[in-house]
Amino acid sequence: MKSRDTLIRLRRFQVDEKRRRVTQIEMMMADFQRMAVELDREVAVEEARAGITDVGHFAYPTYARAAATRRDNMRQSAQALEGQLAEAKAELGEAFEELKKVEILNDRERTAERAAESVREQAAMDGIGLNRARG
Repeated sequence: MKSRDTLIRLRRFQVDEKRRRVTQIEMMMADFQRMAVELDREVAVEEARAGITDVGHFAYPTYARAAATRRDNMRQSAQALEGQLAEAKAELGEAFEELKKVEILNDRERTAERAAESVREQAAMDGIGLNRARG
């Protein structure tokens, strides 16, 4: 019984770890997206300040070009994390299924133990009743 409790604790820990990993990846993706939006805004402000929006123009602002490059890198990083997120969610689902299997098995075992205990108690009460009826 104790080994089953230990197994359940282990499975819960694994589920929690997988859940934390999913959350961490989602937060990183959100941060990358937020930074990309901020860089978009900075590029627009710099283009408006310079009055040049053509990236190919010789006088296009250097800061706008660098910010646009960083923005594109942020978006690529967020897209790269999508694969990791899908994998982490699949691992979380598997860990959760394993936890549920162990918990269901534990519940069944406890139900069987309670039923056996109930039968023993009933047999003891029947024995007491027979002894009183005879005496």
